[in-house]
Formats: sequence, C-alpha cells, structure tokens
Amino acid sequence: MPPKLKFKSEMYHPNVYPDGEVCISILHPPGEDKYGYEKASERWLPVHTVETILVSVISMLSSPNDESPANIDAAKEWREDYPSFRKKILRLARNSTD
Repeated sequence: MPPKLKFKSEMYHPNVYPDGEVCISILHPPGEDKYGYEKASERWLPVHTVETILVSVISMLSSPNDESPANIDAAKEWREDYPSFRKKILRLARNSTD
C-alpha cells in the first residue's frame, strides 16, 4: 500500500485536505479507480521512491489538479479568484516561518 503524506503546517491547496493529507494519484491504492478519474498506471506502484513521490508533490504544488480536488474551497478560489488564492497562500507561508 502507498505511504501517506501529510503537511504539518497549515496548507491551502486544491489537492491537500484541510487536515494536511496530500491527495495525488501515486499515493492512491493500486488498481483501477472506482470513479474512473485515474488510470491504474497513475496510482501507487511499489517502484515509486521517495524521490518520485517528492517530485510529484512539487509538481502538484505548482500545478494543482482542480478536476478532482481534496479541498473544494481552495480549488474554487484557485479557479475563480487566483489573486485572492495567492494572497492567502503567501500569508500561510509567511506564518509558517514564525
């Protein structure tokens, strides 16, 4: 089974649940997606390494998948009011360094 990845600091991102858990395809259990959003080849495979997982997370952070969001409010704001979304994430980033 895939590992779980969770941010400890507050995150506001379409593909991060409000509790900080990351939602990306390669961290979903292997096999077919019962909802049909993902191909089996996009989901967890034992060949994934820490490096491939982190590269996927970095990609997710810069290019959210708003078609299948974990945080619906963040996805909606990212799509409809990006300046407000950006302002919110910059504030969270500043606060996380205090």
